[in-house]
Parts: sequence; C-alpha cells; structure tokens
Amino acid sequence: MHLTALNSKLIRRPIQRYVWLFLLPTFAAFCIGFLYPFFKGFYLSFCKFRITKDATFTGFENYKSIFHDTSFLHAFWYTALFAAVSLIFINVFAFIIAYFLTQGIKGANLFRTVFFMPNLIGGIVLGYIWSMIFDGILIRYNTAVTLETKYGFWGLIILICWQQIGYMMIIYIAGLQAIPEDMMEAAEIDGASKWQKLWKITIPNMMPSFTICTFLSLTNGFKLYDQNLALTNGRPYIQEGGTVIKTTQMLALNIVDSFYSSLTNRGPGQAKAVVFFILVAGISIAQLTFTRRKEVQQ
Repeated sequence: MHLTALNSKLIRRPIQRYVWLFLLPTFAAFCIGFLYPFFKGFYLSFCKFRITKDATFTGFENYKSIFHDTSFLHAFWYTALFAAVSLIFINVFAFIIAYFLTQGIKGANLFRTVFFMPNLIGGIVLGYIWSMIFDGILIRYNTAVTLETKYGFWGLIILICWQQIGYMMIIYIAGLQAIPEDMMEAAEIDGASKWQKLWKITIPNMMPSFTICTFLSLTNGFKLYDQNLALTNGRPYIQEGGTVIKTTQMLALNIVDSFYSSLTNRGPGQAKAVVFFILVAGISIAQLTFTRRKEVQQ
C-alpha cells in the first residue's frame, strides 16, 4: 500500500509541474477576449477618438458631457424603473407558477415545457412578434405601441415577462423540490396550514433561489437591448432643449446610439459604457450582499 501511494505521488508530480501549460490557452483567451478590451475601453473613455488609433487623451471631458446629456439621464431613470417593475413581476409570477406545478397537478411536465419555450426565442424575433401583436390590438383604438410612451413601457414589461418567467420558474422548481420533506411532514403533524407552511418553511428555504433569480432578472432588466430595439427602438421621440429624447430608449440602446451616431468623437459613448458597467456591477453586488445575508439569517 505504501508503494502504491508512492507511485501515485511520482505520477502526479510531472502533471502538477506542467499544469500551467494546460491553463495557458484558457488564460490567453481570457486576456485577449476580456482583459485587454476592458482596460482599452476604460482608457478610451478618457479620450477623444473616431477610431482607436487616433485617440487623444482629454481627461474627464467625456464624463462631464454625458451627465449633461438629457437623453442619457432619461434613459437611466427609464431603465431603473423598468428593471424594478420587471424584477417584481417576473419573480412573483415565476414563483407562483413553480409553486403550483410542484403540487402534483396533472400535466405538470407539459406546462413546464410550454412556459420555458419562450426563453429559447431570440430577443429580436420576440420584439417584432410582440410589436405586431400589440399593434393589432391598439389599432382598434387608433394608436400603436410606438406612439405612446406608456404603451412602449408596458409592452416591454409584457415581452420580458413572457420570455423570462419560464427560465426563473425552472430555478424556483429546483428550489422547491430541494426543501426537506421531513420539515413539511413535521409542520403537518403540528397542524400548520398551507399558508403557514408557505411563509415559515417554503420561503425561508427558497432564499438561495430568490438570490439567483433576483440577480438574473435585475441584471437582465438593466442590460436589455435587442428587445428594446425591435419593439420600439426608443419611439416615440420628443424634443427637449434642442435634444431629441427617445422616450422608451433604455441605457444599452442609448449607449449604442451615442457611440455610432458620432462621426468625430466616440468618447462620450465609451464613457457611458463605463458608467453603465459600474452601475450594473454596483447594483448587482448590493443585491447579492442583501439576499445572501437573508440566507444566513434563515
């Protein structure tokens, strides 16, 4: 037995010695595909440039300009409202559906498949499909989803809920099925009602699932792009102080428009992207910290 252990150590030593050789391709791809573009983009946010080769360092001028850009500020608050509302709707409906589908109803597997399928459809396709659906309904009232801001907002909410509820439902189902059965049986013996079991056992044990789903729905809400582009493309437009504001334009779409609409200086668009990254990262970290504390308390 001693000889076997010694032989295994001798075999592992050459492998451990050259482990960096196996990690090098992945690390190189990570540096080329993420680290270099990230730091290059961060530097360019402080520059005036049309292409990266003619970048001229200008300090904080780009950042000063974007905070005086009324279209960017409007897109920020519009996106924050959308992310908050979609977070509530997606998670409430996903949890309710998951709860009922784990109660032993007939055809539960079929319903799971049906609810999950919209998640497999691309955002651009969904945007155009739902624009036709909404316009087919709203035309009876002589309007369209792109003619009024409120219709564009709620149209995006319906679209994103329809697409993402099925995905979050799967995560909630996994969390519900992981709850120990002996806890439920003990509660039933003690005479707990279904409502009491839900609030005292189910929800506390579901906190890890809530953490994942709130993180995903919150970040997806902030970085929504293709659905916004296909459904409204920011319409309707209004004029405010000499600036055209796209009233249903979210942050990601605003950044792309700013970057590619300028033929002389794309620095402000790059600065918006950096601010966007910091914003999403900060909110995500705060949300994860808050929900994980709840997990520990439970």
